[in-house]
Amino acid sequence: MPSSPQSPDRFNEEKATYAVRGSDTPDLDAGVAAIRNVLKTLPSRPGVYRMQDARGDVLYVGKARSLKNRVNSYTQVARLPVRLKRMVSQTRSMTVVTTNNEAEALLLEAQLIKRFRPAYNVLLRDDKSFPFILLRADHPFPRIQKHRGAHKIRGNYYGPFASAGEVGRTLNALQKLFLLRSCTDSFFANRDRPCLLYQIKRCSAPCVDRISQADYAELVGDAKDFLAGKSTKVQAKLAEAMQAASENMDFEMAAVYRDRLKALTFIQGSQAVNAAGVGNADVFALACKSGVMCIQAFFIRGGQNWGHRAFFPVHTADVPEAEVLTSFLVQFYEEVPPPRTILLDRTLPEGDLLAEALCEAAGGKVAISVPQRGDRLRLLKQAQRNAEEALDRHMAESTTQARIFREMAGLFELEGPPDRIEIYDNSHIQGTNAVGAMVVAGPEGFRKGQYRKFNIKRAETVPGDDFAMMREVMERRFGRAQREDPDREGKEWPDLVLIDGGKGQVSAVKGVLDELGIEDVPIIGVSKGPDRNAGRETFHFPDGREFTLPVNSPVMFHLQRLRDEAHRFAIGAHRTRRAKAIGVSTLDEVPGIGPARKKALLMHFGTARAVKGASLEDLQKAPGVSKAMAQGIYDFFHGAR
Repeated sequence: MPSSPQSPDRFNEEKATYAVRGSDTPDLDAGVAAIRNVLKTLPSRPGVYRMQDARGDVLYVGKARSLKNRVNSYTQVARLPVRLKRMVSQTRSMTVVTTNNEAEALLLEAQLIKRFRPAYNVLLRDDKSFPFILLRADHPFPRIQKHRGAHKIRGNYYGPFASAGEVGRTLNALQKLFLLRSCTDSFFANRDRPCLLYQIKRCSAPCVDRISQADYAELVGDAKDFLAGKSTKVQAKLAEAMQAASENMDFEMAAVYRDRLKALTFIQGSQAVNAAGVGNADVFALACKSGVMCIQAFFIRGGQNWGHRAFFPVHTADVPEAEVLTSFLVQFYEEVPPPRTILLDRTLPEGDLLAEALCEAAGGKVAISVPQRGDRLRLLKQAQRNAEEALDRHMAESTTQARIFREMAGLFELEGPPDRIEIYDNSHIQGTNAVGAMVVAGPEGFRKGQYRKFNIKRAETVPGDDFAMMREVMERRFGRAQREDPDREGKEWPDLVLIDGGKGQVSAVKGVLDELGIEDVPIIGVSKGPDRNAGRETFHFPDGREFTLPVNSPVMFHLQRLRDEAHRFAIGAHRTRRAKAIGVSTLDEVPGIGPARKKALLMHFGTARAVKGASLEDLQKAPGVSKAMAQGIYDFFHGAR
């Protein structure tokens, strides 16, 4: 069987687009006509299809064993639920991709859903990559570290972990237990004495030969055994070594082994889920109330619990629970390598197809089962209970959130509860490395994938002028929105703009929007109260009106949280830019000066500032610098460019 598709582009040769011209407004007849036009040449083969609206935006991605039969079902309008009737009414074109089999189609469908995030597909909202522990294999003294993203580095990957916190706690304990290094290769290569981690007994200091390569390799082997679930073997080995050291009167070494045993006990005791005997497995349970669904996941590796997380997929209205769980699993394993065992709380209609597709992705057998007895059933019931409790908490929070957004709409005189709120802030130090930041939030929380940073770079923006920086950010943000979506058909226009600042900042923003002809975007400034006390903020309307809220107001707490998130993101972006700038030299800007010549000049003069102030004669004396090059450097720094 062919391998799973790595990219939709591999199918481009078999790709075809069919379209029918019609009205841009939703029209069921026009949508059916577009679909029937596709059916004329559609093959009865497995594949994936995309429904697109008049603008070409993807409405829905689906897979089929027989494309012709599946797509034909959309023309039988009377049998369609209301959700799909709306989709058909917006459809104006389709893109079809054929595959070798239905399992490939299922994997490709997940890739395309992740890429396009269509409005009518069930979506895994939390699409951040999961953290892993990586034990590298590209160095004589392997490094242990946290890892996110593609598995391109040579080594052993252990995970996924439910959160970065879970990885951090486990790594911390692993350092105490196995004394493996966590430093970078460059840090390792430049040490001439042990670092602090050696002093606090979290590293064996291989960088300065405090441990031999063979002994370090033994520690690496123990770490692999432990992470593979053989903790009993490691525990017995440590206990034996502690006993031997004690009998030899080497009490200091015995204390080291004792501390390592404590770290091992900590890891074992921190696992709230009893997963003994389960091996490598992921456990999923789904809970549903009032149309809202929660999927609880437990990650078990080597019989150890590596955390759990609740997911709340979106676009689930009128979608059967089994279909939601199937779609969730395919999208989930698009990024995470599947284990050998997946335990579910229900039988899926397409369970065999899903298992076949995951076998292709994993490169080995993947078994999907519904436990009926024993430890696995107890583990599944625990996941079910967690799913129900997480859903209750989520619904309670959502009710509170909805009330806050309704109150916010009344306070800020909005047409209705805002769906998209944009919060802006600036960060700089005396005008240097200035960055503007945009944070986006909605009823479901922060939308971190839509955050944006703006490096302040216009010559006319005076360094340190907060008003000018805010004007530049707004001109770039809304100028682009006005060019790309003047009819407001997309979802990128805010229902409310919050500015971290007072009257001056609000006036600057309003001036920019007026110049762009944008008059219907509500703007509110949030300024600190007397003595910059949190809870005493003043809110500013563009027309000069101001008001405050009670200190214990839930709306006040929520607005503070939005403002603080923008502040955090702005400072982080500024620090990143500043850190990059530290490594930049003015010599980098001189034409014709490469890394070798730059290093020679710095070795000769000491600093870039000294090079800049050097006379032409001194530049000519530098090794490797010709008269023409010296003249070019001198002219660059003294204006004759």
